[in-house]
Amino acid sequence: MTTRPHPGAPGRRSPLAAALATVLTVAVLTVLSACTPTDDRPEPARGGEQASSTGSATAEGILADYDLAGLDGRELVDRLEATPITERPTGLIASVRSDAVLVTGADGREAAVPLPADEFYVSIAPFVDQTHECYFHSLTTCLGELSGEEFDVQVLADDGSVVLAETASTNDNGFLGLWLPRDLAGTLTVTQGERTATVPLATGADDPTCLTTVHLT
Repeated sequence: MTTRPHPGAPGRRSPLAAALATVLTVAVLTVLSACTPTDDRPEPARGGEQASSTGSATAEGILADYDLAGLDGRELVDRLEATPITERPTGLIASVRSDAVLVTGADGREAAVPLPADEFYVSIAPFVDQTHECYFHSLTTCLGELSGEEFDVQVLADDGSVVLAETASTNDNGFLGLWLPRDLAGTLTVTQGERTATVPLATGADDPTCLTTVHLT
């Protein structure tokens, strides 16, 4: 259907057309902006054995509500990242930081599940047409453009050494995850057919766990 301009106001859209455009824009942003670029929630307490024990018990309680009890940090990341979108636990938020996964239950309880001391997890969403801002990867809400597609992935350290070279596929959420050594500085190259992208990559304490800048051209 073609919307005709209102007489006397060339190019002006009708209220109905403007409303439809707004709805479509919100729908697109909802699909591709499910990751939160920043997260201002305070870090969990790390102040001694009692706090650690309490935090661990809280984490187990939260995860038990979603049939995830007993998983360590790496197992939790791998399980949730590979879960199909339609089977993701409703109400659970799992945000990947450099040293822990911050989990929040539907009831508002929060806790941290530690990640390996010698490994850093970064999740990558290659894209061709559409992407979104992201800093801390959400294992339960982040969505990328290219789901279930295969890519050649290479990570080079700044000294030129090859840290990783493999063929990997994005999960149902459009992300592929890499476990890398901590305190690495280098580059990531992702290739699919004739399209390729190279971006800086670092795995320090303050570096992002979510890369959505991998634009295949």
